[in-house]
Amino acid sequence: MNTPTAPHILVIDDDASVREMVSEYLSANDMRVSAVASGREMFEAVEREAIDLVLLDLKLRGEDGMQLARSLRERATLPIILLTGRSEEADRVMGLELGADDYVTKPFSPRELLARVRAVLRRYQVQATLPERDHTRRAFRFAGWEFNLRTRRLVSPAGVSVELSNGEFSLLSALCRAPGRVLTRDQLLSMSRLHEAEVYDRSIDVQIRRLRVKIEVDAASPTLIVTERGAGYRLASEVETLY
Repeated sequence: MNTPTAPHILVIDDDASVREMVSEYLSANDMRVSAVASGREMFEAVEREAIDLVLLDLKLRGEDGMQLARSLRERATLPIILLTGRSEEADRVMGLELGADDYVTKPFSPRELLARVRAVLRRYQVQATLPERDHTRRAFRFAGWEFNLRTRRLVSPAGVSVELSNGEFSLLSALCRAPGRVLTRDQLLSMSRLHEAEVYDRSIDVQIRRLRVKIEVDAASPTLIVTERGAGYRLASEVETLY
């Protein structure tokens, strides 16, 4: 069974059989898959979910796949693999020029598709370490949790959505941006970028306690947001960043 930490792939194809085949194969290889049939559904999914990679068919009925790819690239920096026909060389070249990361020609081998998806994901994981990409973060994953910055949505390892206050959201964002580092109250106040009326010095302790109640197995004995006495707080988990 796939977990929220598995790469989340979005498939856009108006052929139900292709959607089913791709979804089943990628799911069997430790990926989460969402499959839709139109550009509208694609953009809704990208806004709503933390998507790791998009598989976009260029020949959707009644839609310009190239324009969809262009619009998607303008909105997000997530990886795009195009699904094209064997005779559509011009479309493949144009798609790559628009910023798509790769393409797969139909009919394709599921094994080839999986290999290309994994290769593109690896490239983006390497690029994600570059500091100039810092401002483009879309989501964090840690200890099975998924924290979507765009939708302000926190999802538990069991797939349950957890509501966050403004203060909790900003403090969790700050902790996720510096995993493993001890952050003082002043640093958390600065990194959370909240107005003084919302979070100030000692009230950070209150916000941290409330956040622990929501994400810790036992808030009285926290293992994720750890107190470093006399220093501050630390997120004691590896964090995966999505862009």
